[in-house]
Amino acid sequence: MAQLPDYVTMLLDEAGEEFDPGVVKSEMERGLPKMRVGTSRVVVSVSAALLFDSAEDAGRFEDWYFNDIGRIGFFTWTDPRTGGTRTGRFKDGAIGKLVPTIAEYAQSKRSVTLEYLR
Repeated sequence: MAQLPDYVTMLLDEAGEEFDPGVVKSEMERGLPKMRVGTSRVVVSVSAALLFDSAEDAGRFEDWYFNDIGRIGFFTWTDPRTGGTRTGRFKDGAIGKLVPTIAEYAQSKRSVTLEYLR
C-alpha cells in the first residue's frame, strides 16, 4: 500500500477533524424525533495543509498523486492528533490549489481533506 511521501509535512495550524455520526432521525408528531444508529462505521474527514519544502517536492508529490495512487487510491499517513497510522484517501480525489509560501514556489502548500473509516 502507498504511503504519504516523507518529504510532505502535515501542518497542524490548519488541521481539523469531523465526522458524520451516521444517525437516522424519524420525526414524531409530538416531542423529540426518534433516532437510531444508521451505520456501524462513520467517515471521518481530516482537514490539513501539506507543506512542500521545494518546487521539486511539489512536483514529486503530483507524480505520486497521479501515478502511485491514481488520484483516488488509498494510502497511509500519520494522524497528527493521535500519532497513529491511518489508511484513507483524499476526499473526492481532490488535492486543492498549490499556493506558494515563499517566492517562486521555493516552498508551497496545498489544503486538503483526507477521509478514513472509523
